[in-house]
Amino acid sequence: MTRASLPRAAALVLAFLLLAGGVIGFLIVGISFTGAAPKVTPTASPAPTEVPPSPTADPTPTASPTPELTPTPIPTPALVAAPLTGRLVTQGQAEQQVVAVMIDDAPAARPQSGLSAASVVWQAPAEGGVPRYIALFQEQMPVSVGPIRSARSYFIAWAAEWRAVYAHVGGSPRALATLATYGRGQYVYNADRWGTRYFWRIKERYAPHNVYSDGEHLRKLSAAVGAKDGPMEPVWRFAADAPFTERPRDGRIVVKYADNAIRYDYDRLTNTYLRTVSTEGPEEDAGTGARVAPRNVIVMLVRFTSLGDRKHRLEADLIGSGTAWIATNGKTIKGTWEKTKTTGPTLFYDAKGRPVTLTIGQTFVQVMQTGSSITIEDGKVPLPPTMPTPGAIATPL
Repeated sequence: MTRASLPRAAALVLAFLLLAGGVIGFLIVGISFTGAAPKVTPTASPAPTEVPPSPTADPTPTASPTPELTPTPIPTPALVAAPLTGRLVTQGQAEQQVVAVMIDDAPAARPQSGLSAASVVWQAPAEGGVPRYIALFQEQMPVSVGPIRSARSYFIAWAAEWRAVYAHVGGSPRALATLATYGRGQYVYNADRWGTRYFWRIKERYAPHNVYSDGEHLRKLSAAVGAKDGPMEPVWRFAADAPFTERPRDGRIVVKYADNAIRYDYDRLTNTYLRTVSTEGPEEDAGTGARVAPRNVIVMLVRFTSLGDRKHRLEADLIGSGTAWIATNGKTIKGTWEKTKTTGPTLFYDAKGRPVTLTIGQTFVQVMQTGSSITIEDGKVPLPPTMPTPGAIATPL
């Protein structure tokens, strides 16, 4: 290449470079323009659509601990002493009207029903040497009671102590006259109801030893004759059983009527007097099978006289006083009885004139003709076992 050619070539190179530089510059400028952030006019964005949360399965509820519910306490009814026995009963039971039932004691009538449920039982001689009972029911009524027999005036006097409903079938002329005058609550509430729905005859026995009733019908009968429940004041004193260690072992009481011999054998364990009658043996209530075994036994001597009628009926001198033996807790004391009027109570006193205390529970009163033979044998309280002297050899019993 010549020297003249060099400048021209350099010029061409320079021109080319200038042209290339311009293009590159244009591209750079263009890139600059296009690379600037464009001015964007803001537009309202569409409101976001509320998408509900996807349903999920309810979690298994966790059992909340059940609060411990304190049961509403049922108030315990207040207990009071039953007026005829001293037993703790409800106020309603203690105010139930006394129902007195005449019960047969002929051999064909034994065993009787209802005697084990009675609060107080009186037994006394009647005509022909055949005794009778009057059973007084108060805080508990019998499942069955009978055979029910006719009225006698001195039995009315024992029922009159409580103005009782007096359940019977007929009666002696004197007894019926008394009931006609004083049988609307003055002495008793007369309840001669044979032939009604309150009494009935059973097929297992023959008349007149087959008239019976029960507690449900006696309560209805009580309402039918106008008797009303209400408060009653006790007339006898009662206390709890003597401690076992103070009770004697054995003991016996025997009384004899013309047609029935009664024996009581004291039972230390139960603190009762197990009753045996004539040839029938141990006495059981025919209505329930329960052994007849009162807590208290009283023997009272009364003067009986004949009324002079053809049936040789008796009358008893009950207004006054006399000798009595009172047995309770296995021990018997001699004392007295006293009754001042028909509606007044028969009270019992010890030898010093103090009211006796009976054991809570049933009482049998054996009413005997003055001068009757009575056998009373109290047992003995066993001596407590003695501790052997240390080193001594115990002697075998």
